[in-house]
Amino acid sequence: MIRSLRPLGLALLLLLGSLAAAGAVTPDEMLDNPVLEQRARALSAELRCLVCQNQSIDDSNAELARDLRLLVRERLVDGDSDREVLDYVVSRYGEFVLLKPRLSVRTWLLWGTPVMMLLAGALALLAGARGRSRAVDAGAARLSEAEQQELARLLADRNPDT
Repeated sequence: MIRSLRPLGLALLLLLGSLAAAGAVTPDEMLDNPVLEQRARALSAELRCLVCQNQSIDDSNAELARDLRLLVRERLVDGDSDREVLDYVVSRYGEFVLLKPRLSVRTWLLWGTPVMMLLAGALALLAGARGRSRAVDAGAARLSEAEQQELARLLADRNPDT
């Protein structure tokens, strides 16, 4: 009996969880103009909730997310383009508010620095390995004539067949 209730309870829990996310935008926030409302929903999906940080403001129930949704709608009603709305929100809250950051010098540095450090480390290891092999080769070439004769004699004593 209990085993048969577990899947039902899990399904009910998932259903309630999805309804909570779907209910983030309340009817009093929605615009009368369906085109503007659609634009507002699209923009809200691009903006990060600064409280939740892993949700868009469209999905978040946080009070700050509600304020940002209202701000987006207000700017759209005032005639701002989508780009102007995003620029305004970014100017107030920084690039972090965007779920997909814009490609800029800052993002290139952020993503490129680890790659450059990895390449620099690989080059340093390669240079170190080459330096060691040259030092070994140079050490063998520095034997004096007497040392070379002694080495040949020792090798001949060790291997009398040759």
